[in-house]
Formats: sequence, C-alpha cells, structure tokens
Amino acid sequence: MPCIIVVMTRNASATPLHDLARTHLPAEAAARWTGLLRPGATLEKAEAGEPVAGRLGGLPLLPQGVEWPVWEGHGPLSFVASVDCAALPAGELDIPLPADGTLAFFYFDGQIDSGDAFVDFADPECRPGARVIHIPAGVPVAERPLPLYECDHGEDGDDCEDCEQLEAYPEVPLTVRVEATAPDIWHPVVREAFGSDDSSLEGWPEEFTDALYDRKPGPGHQVGGHAHPVQNPLEYEIAHAALGQDVRWDDPRVAEDAGNWVLLAQFDTDGDADMMWGDCGALYWLIRPADLAALRFDRAMFTMQCC
Repeated sequence: MPCIIVVMTRNASATPLHDLARTHLPAEAAARWTGLLRPGATLEKAEAGEPVAGRLGGLPLLPQGVEWPVWEGHGPLSFVASVDCAALPAGELDIPLPADGTLAFFYFDGQIDSGDAFVDFADPECRPGARVIHIPAGVPVAERPLPLYECDHGEDGDDCEDCEQLEAYPEVPLTVRVEATAPDIWHPVVREAFGSDDSSLEGWPEEFTDALYDRKPGPGHQVGGHAHPVQNPLEYEIAHAALGQDVRWDDPRVAEDAGNWVLLAQFDTDGDADMMWGDCGALYWLIRPADLAALRFDRAMFTMQCC
C-alpha cells in the first residue's frame, strides 16, 4: 500500500502528540506512531490584528467568465470558504499546494430544496454538488452577488411561494498555524505500520485514544495533514467511490487506493459562520497528490460525515 513519507521539522520531537504517545504507548510503538504524523494548516477564527489566510462564508471573489457553480437539475451551490494559498505556509506542509492563488469551496447545502437532494459521494451523478475552484494569482476578480434560484413560475410568470433565494453564510476571517496531525487509528498508514489484522488495532490503550480525542474533539478547519474524520477514515470512502459502486468494500483495491488520497481541506460545523453540516458534521475534499500538483481540482473528491 502506498504511504506518505514525511520529515517533520521545527522541533517536531517536542510536539504535544509526541509527548502523548510517549506517555501512553511502549517506546517502540510510540516511535512508529509518531513517524506517521503529518503537518497540517489549522484554520481558526482570526482575532483583531492576526494575519488572514482565508475565510468562511460571505461572497466569493470570482474572475469574469467563471460561472457560479450549479448542480444541474438542483440549483446553485453555496459558497463555503476560500483559502489564500500564498498566505499558507506551503513549504511546511507535505502536499504540493499552489504557491499562490485562491481556492474557493462550494457545496450544495440543501437550503434551496430543504435538503431533498443529498450530495452522495458514492454516486457519480452527485459529484457536481461539491466543487473546488482554483483562481490563479493576478487574475482580476470581483465579488459575485448571490445567484437567483429560478423555479417554475407557471404561465403567468409571477413569483411563486416555492421560489427561494440562496443565502450567504456570515463571513468569518481565518488565520493559520501549522501543527502536527495524527492519523485515525484505522487509517491506511496505521494499518500498514501496525499490521492489517483488525485485532492488532483494537489493542490501543484506552487512555491513549481518549487523550487523542480530548486533545482535539472535533474536526476543525484544516488544509493538508491527516483528516479528522467524524466516523470512519475518509480515505476508504473516497477510494471506494473512485473505483466505482460495483467494487466490493472488501476488494483489496479499496485498501490499496485509500493510501493514494490526501486531504486537501476540511471545514467543520461552525457557529460563528452559521454552518451546520448534517448533525454537527464536517465537509471534506480529498485529492491525489499528482492531481494536486497538476492543479486538477476537478479531480478532487468530496464527502461529508456527521454524527
């Protein structure tokens, strides 16, 4: 199974995760587990005077000629967040992010149809319901007004009671810091490092797994690093969806391909931005490193997990 080899810098051996592993795991297991840590860019609400690396909500800045993303047959997607690649410490991450430009994330959140249409990552027909747009640096952009949702008004052309307008989420500026991120204990790289036998993974000390959860109980907003799943590791979901619905979950190709995907970005439920994804869930975009390096954001895969 492919794995990501990471060299952690900036006194990585002194991070809280290293201390946690040394406290709760035997020395050899602690060294093996901390070798799987990856740097991630955590995005948090920017306070006054802090540098801004992105934002949740508001209105997107799009170039002329770039249409507001629409899921045909359903309606326009909601603008979730944007990230300024030049403001990210890309040199401290281990994914080939663009050095500059902006990433804009859109998702069909159900506000138009009261949640009738669900963006199912496993269904190829649903994939237009989540989108990533890369806007290169230097391209002129302008704030794009909210699109109108056109419903069937009938023959008289009058507005009907079912006609609704897309609403923007409150804008929340985000600042960034780099920190070590840990894989879920069922993550492909953990299975590779500690054995694929499920019984070997069920033997983690409870104190260790509890301390991991207590340190960061929610997914949070993040670019790169290990994703923080609400349920099971995202990589298996994405690999299965990419291989096709006809592939069985226990097909060895699913586990093999799961190691080929990295987190591009995740956005958590956020009260300041009035964002609630399912039942306190999170939105995730994953991508293969080669596609990321080639700026093929159209090949990014989306999933949502909630409690």
